[in-house]
Amino acid sequence: MLSRVRVWLNRTYAENVFFMDQLRRNPSDRAVEIHATHGDADSPVLAAADTAELEPEGLSPAAYVEFALDQCQRRGIDVFVPRLHQAASVAHRADFPAIGTALPAPPPQAVAVFHDKVIAYEAVQAVGVPVPPWWRVRTADELVAAVEELEADGHKACFKPASGAGGVGFRVGTRPPFSLAHLNGFPSPYVPLDMVVEALEQADEQVDWLVMPRLEQPEVSVDTLTGTDNRVRLAIGRTKNGRRRGFTLDERWLEPARLIAEGFGLHY
Repeated sequence: MLSRVRVWLNRTYAENVFFMDQLRRNPSDRAVEIHATHGDADSPVLAAADTAELEPEGLSPAAYVEFALDQCQRRGIDVFVPRLHQAASVAHRADFPAIGTALPAPPPQAVAVFHDKVIAYEAVQAVGVPVPPWWRVRTADELVAAVEELEADGHKACFKPASGAGGVGFRVGTRPPFSLAHLNGFPSPYVPLDMVVEALEQADEQVDWLVMPRLEQPEVSVDTLTGTDNRVRLAIGRTKNGRRRGFTLDERWLEPARLIAEGFGLHY
């Protein structure tokens, strides 16, 4: 009889409750127990896990690795899937097998490339994947110059942090002044450009943003399953078009994802 597998997901995204269910219903009928940690006590991931606990706040990356190693050993974790502090965890990846825990994550150099979007865009261009035009800005003057250049080419400008995920900090700059129209309905990512410029001019520190054209829908995210031999076993696209969600196997989306996953060793 196959032994059970104990998996730890740390501060993972809420939608991964579906991934957790898939793990439990695996084709081999292997018993899977899931341990989850999170900073939000109301996270659905905690509720869906077999065991769960809140994570300590304020840990440095190095301290978090110590916490992770202790967690794996104390909880008998067979597989640790890191999201929070992934870079620090993979930098110490040899320490996890030493206590009996597998760490399915890309190698440190791949994690480093995609931590900074500027480095990532430059890298994927080098392997033949096209990317939209972009400007890295730190001041109000640089922001205005980038927006004006985009608008001159007929684009609507948006900006986002150079490092981050999940749409945090994403905004679309608009020319009309702030009015009641901005207060109708649900909050939106649209913000008057003059207010952004004023905030930058009054700030005591520089920002680190990317300014790019706002692209049309659909938005497509491609999930890949990639082995440590850098070969993609499976790829499927998820589409967002307004409120509609769907799937796609269109090679227009899958082929660039394969090039990136295989070219940079994005394992697992």
